Amino acid sequence: MRSRTPRRGRTLAALAAAAAVVAGPALSAPAASAAPRAAALVPAVDREIQFTADGTTAYGTVHIPAHRSGRKLAAALLIPGSGPSDRNGDQPPALTPHTLSLLADALGQDGVMSLRFDKYGTGKTGLGGRHRAPDMAAYTRQAVAAYRTLRAQPEADPRALLVVGHSEGGLQALLVDRAVPAKPAGLALLAPQDLRLLDMLGFQLADGLDRQVAAGQLTPAQATLNKAGVARAIADFRAGRPVDTSGLLPALATLLGGVFGPVNADFVRSDDALYPPSVARGVAPGTRTLVTCGTADTQVPCSTTPPLRAALAAAGTTGPGLRVLPGIDHVLHPAGTPTNDPMLAPAARRALHDFVRPWRPRPTGNTAGPAA
Repeated sequence: MRSRTPRRGRTLAALAAAAAVVAGPALSAPAASAAPRAAALVPAVDREIQFTADGTTAYGTVHIPAHRSGRKLAAALLIPGSGPSDRNGDQPPALTPHTLSLLADALGQDGVMSLRFDKYGTGKTGLGGRHRAPDMAAYTRQAVAAYRTLRAQPEADPRALLVVGHSEGGLQALLVDRAVPAKPAGLALLAPQDLRLLDMLGFQLADGLDRQVAAGQLTPAQATLNKAGVARAIADFRAGRPVDTSGLLPALATLLGGVFGPVNADFVRSDDALYPPSVARGVAPGTRTLVTCGTADTQVPCSTTPPLRAALAAAGTTGPGLRVLPGIDHVLHPAGTPTNDPMLAPAARRALHDFVRPWRPRPTGNTAGPAA
């Protein structure tokens, strides 16, 4: 709210103005009367960067929106979802929704700079000489190195650092928050992983089997048999026993063979050891948070979100909190949109826009610090 000038103050201001008029030009020096010159406008730019984590060089893109020279900008680290998702949120050539690059654009329109990077196993970074996926802790160390790199950018306001994670990146955002001493001012968890990894996998596979029954592709008995087989495979893996996928549908057996095989086993075990609501309880009080769920999201449905949201509330976080996005799928598309269409649903844009409201640049001043 704009403060009001007290009556006595308005009277003194009027007298001072009248005195200036009476005194004439001698009291009106040019420097005093000239309007302040606006700072030069710096055009938007994408800057390629690199940083090192555990001896491996990672590569990424810093997007800097157009801004006035000298202005410090709120800065968001963008973290992709599971699998070989690169800095743009793509798994080329098959899956290219451009989720993270679209998020960078949306943030840029609100005056927020961002850094997105090729995590291990993707893009220019690759596996760094490894022959298997590293464990979750290594991915967290890499994301922490990215966060520090973003904080060190000359345009970044260190008081307005944000972490935006999509899908598994939502859990990773919580882990980055836990790991860094200079805590982010805000966390945006977009369709985030909110269960243990293998609980989520079991849920997704059971839902897929139910949909096959509804489509007449499986009998109820076949679905029941395969659900039991998936649950048994998960229990065996967690217990360190050999995983037996015999008797499962060939597609399920192949999928589980890859999940539990030697290339991914270390990562899967370390991710599955984490319960996202437990991690969320450690977020600092006052941290501005956004959690989204799409009603058309079959990978992270809204029904699994309440424990995560409750944990953030118990931690004393603030902000928009949970935003349910009607008709939005897991890659933040309107339901029915082809997966590889490069678009961000308007409802997702609005949720993000509201999240960054305190850090959007103001017409005056030199910082993008939070508003009240």
